[in-house]
Amino acid sequence: MDALAGLLDGPRARGAFLMRSILDPPWSLRIEDHAPLTLLSLVRGEAWVLPEHGAPVCLRAGDVAVVRGPDPYTVADTPDTPPQIVIHPGQLSTTPAGETLCGVMDLGLRMWGDRPDGATMMFSGTYAMDGEISRRLLEALPTLLVLSADSWDCPLVALLSEEIVRDEPGQEVFLDRLLDLLLIAIVRAWFSRPEAEAPTWYVALADPVVGRALRLLHDDPAHAWSVATLAAKTGVSRAALARRFTELVGEPPMAYLTGWRLSLAADLLREPDATVGSVARKVGYGSAFALSTAFKRVRGIRPQEHRAGG
Repeated sequence: MDALAGLLDGPRARGAFLMRSILDPPWSLRIEDHAPLTLLSLVRGEAWVLPEHGAPVCLRAGDVAVVRGPDPYTVADTPDTPPQIVIHPGQLSTTPAGETLCGVMDLGLRMWGDRPDGATMMFSGTYAMDGEISRRLLEALPTLLVLSADSWDCPLVALLSEEIVRDEPGQEVFLDRLLDLLLIAIVRAWFSRPEAEAPTWYVALADPVVGRALRLLHDDPAHAWSVATLAAKTGVSRAALARRFTELVGEPPMAYLTGWRLSLAADLLREPDATVGSVARKVGYGSAFALSTAFKRVRGIRPQEHRAGG
């Protein structure tokens, strides 16, 4: 497993909020749901995404965008249209004055808006819980990224748009997995672009020495790695590996390994049947106490607090 594969293994939507919004101008949605990540795909019409900090970006039919939370943002027909609808946590929709709109604008299964043939149709998929996306993936993404239709094409967008209105057995799980796959495809395409300013560890994958070391760490994070054993596996001296790894990745090998282990632990702790002890063994800590100590030192909370949503 390379470092990118390990990173992309993280998305695990659980009952993600998926919706087709169909709106007539003028319209403006103020998103205040605190979600860690939302995917937007414009099916028809035009929409502007206005992040809390940064320049507005126009989306046209076929474009996809990823918005990283939890900061609020606005999606509107033009940058000047004032918010008419506010989306709160739990996907509760109200007017700016607080009047509920969910029932009023319901157009059918996973479809919401003014009328079925409205001028603008937009698909959205929202990861509602922090544990569904690894922190390392979130930190690698900008607040807003956009892939235009003329520079990127993926059949998953059309498939998800079709499946979102179906009511079949197991449909929610099916849609969750499609959303995960679409996110993975978007991130992979984004990192391949020069403007993406890909994280240092991603760039380092191309290095014959450091890339090999990263793959070893990701293949077996529970192994008792040391700089010496990594150096022996990559065919260089300890000093040479430590220097080159730090230069390309931005931190020493063992610091990177600690961060990777704790990122894995954070994801595994969200699994229903996981215990701190079982997760500790999977990520290379000898006991629940050792994992708890490292988790608290690096993340500021204990594993049990993280599981509870702290």
